[in-house]
Amino acid sequence: MESSFLDAVPIPAILVGPDERIVGLNPPAQRLFGVTLTGRTYITGLRQPALLDAIESVLRIGRISETTYVSTEASREVTWRASAAPVRLPAGQGALVSFLDITPMREADQMRRDFVANVSHELRTPLTALLGFIETLRGAAREDPVARDRFLAIMEGEAERMNRLVKDLLSLSRVEEAERVRPTDPVDIAGLVSSVVLMMNPMAVAQDVELTVDSIPGPLEVPGDADQLMQVLSNLIENAIKYGGRGSQVIVSLSTLEEDPVLRAPAATIRVRDTGEGMDPVHIPRLTERFYRVDSHRSREMGGTGLGLAIVKHIVNRHRGRMRIESAPGQGSTFSVILPMSAAQRG
Repeated sequence: MESSFLDAVPIPAILVGPDERIVGLNPPAQRLFGVTLTGRTYITGLRQPALLDAIESVLRIGRISETTYVSTEASREVTWRASAAPVRLPAGQGALVSFLDITPMREADQMRRDFVANVSHELRTPLTALLGFIETLRGAAREDPVARDRFLAIMEGEAERMNRLVKDLLSLSRVEEAERVRPTDPVDIAGLVSSVVLMMNPMAVAQDVELTVDSIPGPLEVPGDADQLMQVLSNLIENAIKYGGRGSQVIVSLSTLEEDPVLRAPAATIRVRDTGEGMDPVHIPRLTERFYRVDSHRSREMGGTGLGLAIVKHIVNRHRGRMRIESAPGQGSTFSVILPMSAAQRG
C-alpha cells in the first residue's frame, strides 16, 4: 500500500517508518537519492543535518517541519523545500518527506537582489559626484567662474548618465513586460537596416570610425516590432562604434538563409562586425547579463549603462530569434541577430 501511495505523489517523496528506517521512495525520489536507500536508517541515507532534524521532529513529537535540502545535478546546485509530516502506518507513526524544487524562486530572488544592488551602485557614483560638486560650488568655488563652469559641465555629464540609466531601465521593463507576446506586423528589415546605418553615421564620423554596409538585399519582410528592431540595430551599431575604437571599421550586413538549423525556418541574419581589439571569449556568455561589463571603467567613460545588450537579448527573444556573439583578442567582434522570416517570405 505504501508503494502505490508514494508512486501517486508527483514530486520526490520518502516514507520513513517508526523504526527510523526508510520504507520506500517514489520514482522521482529514486532519481534524486538513488534506489539503495530502502531499508537503511534515514540518518545514514540522507545525512544533511537540517533534514535529519525535521524528520526527527516528526517521529518524536509528530510536528510538521520544513527545511531546505541542497543537491547537485549536472554541476548545478538545486535547492529543495523539504516538508516532513506525520503519517499513520501499521507499525506506528512514520514520516512522509516530500521535496519541492524551489531553485527557480531562489534564483529569481537572487536576481532581484543583484538587480537592486547594481542599480544602487550605478546611481550612487553620479549622485555622490553631484552632491560633492554642489557643496563645492556653495563654498570654495562660489566666486570662481572657471571652476564653476568646469564643475557644472561635469555635473551635466553625471546627470545625463543617470538619465540614460533610467531610460534604459524603463526600456528594459517595457521589453520584458511584452516579451511573451510575439509581434506579427510586417517589417522591411532591409529598409530598417539602411535607415539605422544612415542615422548612426554622424556618430561614426565623430568617433573617426568608418561605418559601411557590406550587403543589403532588396525589401525583406520579417514579422516584428519596427521600433524595437530599430533599438536592437542602434544598440549594436553604437556599441561597435564605441568599442571598436578610433580608426576602426564597422561593417553591417544582412543576409538570408532558406532554413536556419536552430529556428528550423527561413531566417534573416543581421551582422554588425567591428575591427577593434575584440575580447576574450570567456566574457561572451555573460555579455547579455544586466550591468555586466568587460571593462567597467571604459564602459562608464563612454556613457554605457550596462543594459544595452540585455535589452537586445529580450527584444530578440520576443521576436523568437536568437543572437550569436563571436570575438577574440585582436580580431574584433561580430554580433549576429537571426530573425525568423514571415510566412510570405518562406515560399
